[in-house]
Amino acid sequence: MRYAIKTQKLTKIFDGNAAVDKLSFSVERGELFGLLGPNGAGKTTTINMLSTLLEPTSGCAEVAGFNVLTQRDEVRCSIGIVFQDPALDIKLTGRENLDFHSMMYGMERREREERIDEVLEMVELTDRQDTLVENYSGGMKRRLEMARGLIHRPKVLFLDEPTLGLDAQTRRRIWDYIKKLNKEEDITIILTTHYMEEADFLCDRIAIMDFGKIIALDTPEKLKDVVGGDVVSLEISGDVNGFTENLNSLEWVRAVKKHNSKLGLTVEKGEKRIPELINIALENGIGVDSVNLRKPSLEDVFLHFTGKTIREEESGRNKTNKELITRRMRK
Repeated sequence: MRYAIKTQKLTKIFDGNAAVDKLSFSVERGELFGLLGPNGAGKTTTINMLSTLLEPTSGCAEVAGFNVLTQRDEVRCSIGIVFQDPALDIKLTGRENLDFHSMMYGMERREREERIDEVLEMVELTDRQDTLVENYSGGMKRRLEMARGLIHRPKVLFLDEPTLGLDAQTRRRIWDYIKKLNKEEDITIILTTHYMEEADFLCDRIAIMDFGKIIALDTPEKLKDVVGGDVVSLEISGDVNGFTENLNSLEWVRAVKKHNSKLGLTVEKGEKRIPELINIALENGIGVDSVNLRKPSLEDVFLHFTGKTIREEESGRNKTNKELITRRMRK
C-alpha cells in the first residue's frame, strides 16, 4: 500500500455552506503532511471526516487502505488522534490515562505495560508518569496526548492544531517530538495548523486550504518558489497607485502586491535593488517609512494565492461570525 490516505472530491456541507469542498489529495506512507490555513478553512472538518467522526456529504476517502464510510471500525483501529481541545482525565496520573486508553483497544496487560513504558520514554514523561495530570504543564499534557495516540501502534496519527495555545519555547519542543515520532515510529502524520513556521519546519508536503478548498499543494520549498525572488516590503506614503504602475514596468520586479499602506515586491537580487527602489520612490514624491528584505515565506504564498494574509482571513471570518450571531439574537 503506497498511500496512507487518499480522498476523491471529499465534501462536507453545513446549513447549505461547504465547509470542505471537493477535496482530492493523497498522502504517502511515512509522510508528514500538513493542512495549513486560517481558522474556518475546513482543516478540522477534513480531519474529522478522515477519522470517521463526521460522515462526508459526498465524495470518498480511504485511510490506511480502508473506506471511511464502509469500514469505519477498521479505520479507527488504524489511526491515532490528538484533538484540538485537551481530552485527558486530569484526575488520573499520566500512566493511568495511558492504561485506560490501551484497555479500550483490548490490549493485554503485559503488552499494555511494555507499550506504556515505551511511549512514556519516547515523550520524556517517565519521571512524571505517577503525577496527576492536573499538575502537568500545557506542554506535558500535549506530549501525553501524543503518547496516548500512539499506544496501539496506529498506522496514521492525526494532530489537530498540536501546539495551539502553547508558548514559543514549548511549541518548538513539541515540533521536535513530532519529528521524532514520525521517524522512530515510521508513522504517517497528518497535522492541521495555522502557524506558517510550524508547517514550514515540520511538513514534507503542505496543502494550503482556504474556504474549504485546497488552493496549493507541494513541498514548502516549491511552494515558496512560486513567489519567486526576494521579498521587499515597503511602508510608504503618497501616490501609491502611481508608484505601483512605475514598479510594474521594471523588468526585475516580478510582482507587486498592495496591502494597505504597504507594498510587497518580489524582486531579483533584493539586497542590490533596495537603493534603486528608494530613489524611484523619491523621484515620484513617495515617502519611504520603512524597508524590509527577506526570503519568501508561506505567508507570502498564501498572499500570492488569496490576495490576503492568513491573519486578515481569520479576522474577516471572526467578524462575519459575530455578525451572524448578532442577527440571530435580534430575531
